[in-house]
Amino acid sequence: MSLYANQDANVRKTWLLITVFFAVVIGIGYLFAQLYGDPSFLYIAVIFSVLMNVLSYWFSDKIVLKMSGAKPASREAQFNLYTVVENLAITAGLPMPKIYVIDDPAPNAFATGRDKEHAVVAVSTGLLKIMDRTELEGVIAHELSHIGNRDILLSTVIVVLVGFISILADWFTRAQLFGGHSSDREGNGNAVFMVLGIVLAILSPIIATLMQLAISRRRELLADSSGALLTRYPEGLARALEKIGAYAAPMHNAHNVTAHLYLSNPFGAKAAKGLSKLFMTHPPVEDRIRLLRGMNL
Repeated sequence: MSLYANQDANVRKTWLLITVFFAVVIGIGYLFAQLYGDPSFLYIAVIFSVLMNVLSYWFSDKIVLKMSGAKPASREAQFNLYTVVENLAITAGLPMPKIYVIDDPAPNAFATGRDKEHAVVAVSTGLLKIMDRTELEGVIAHELSHIGNRDILLSTVIVVLVGFISILADWFTRAQLFGGHSSDREGNGNAVFMVLGIVLAILSPIIATLMQLAISRRRELLADSSGALLTRYPEGLARALEKIGAYAAPMHNAHNVTAHLYLSNPFGAKAAKGLSKLFMTHPPVEDRIRLLRGMNL
């Protein structure tokens, strides 16, 4: 798939995800409006689905930055980081993204935003501490590739919508508290409500993981390749991934819903053991390094 075809595919996936989410929530609201003979369930579902889609499109990047504890970087304090981002953004033909720093010893980075004009690159203090300039260039080129490939809207929207799946499941499990009527129909409605709530509560983490896996692994490999082409030096990113992979401790603000955004698994090297490998949001670091060092530029 060409770069432009991948960009178009990411845009289509984003709108498909938003549309499906809207339809599912409206459908659930309609179901319970029929079960209880109360149209307020449908009205609530419409309001929530519209609100969450608007929120995910316009404000998901701010939510991600808040969850990660990222703070705006200053040119004076992070001059080397600023110059690397500026130079590579010019080379990639991208607007200068906003730069944020996460106060965390674990080396990692991510890009977020709804488009290239509203993009953000965030790096941890741990990454800045252990990377030399060529390694930092490899990391930043990878993140700028996510921006250029239009990965960032899709991956950032997923954070909000996946989080809302968990909220929806919790709401269903508590919904019987709003009952209290004794008719058979309402009793049956409450029973169905509870069953669906329990099912959603069980399935929501699996749904969240599957949504992340659907977009994450392939896009990381593509960003590795695109970043290496941008710097013309795959070894820089390969060495950076080696250092990141050797750090075992998790990030302080690691969350399941944001894990797929990061350059590498924010839960640390120990997280990718045993059966957990089946649900990794990132390809194994060893595979990424091998592919980078096999590139002929």
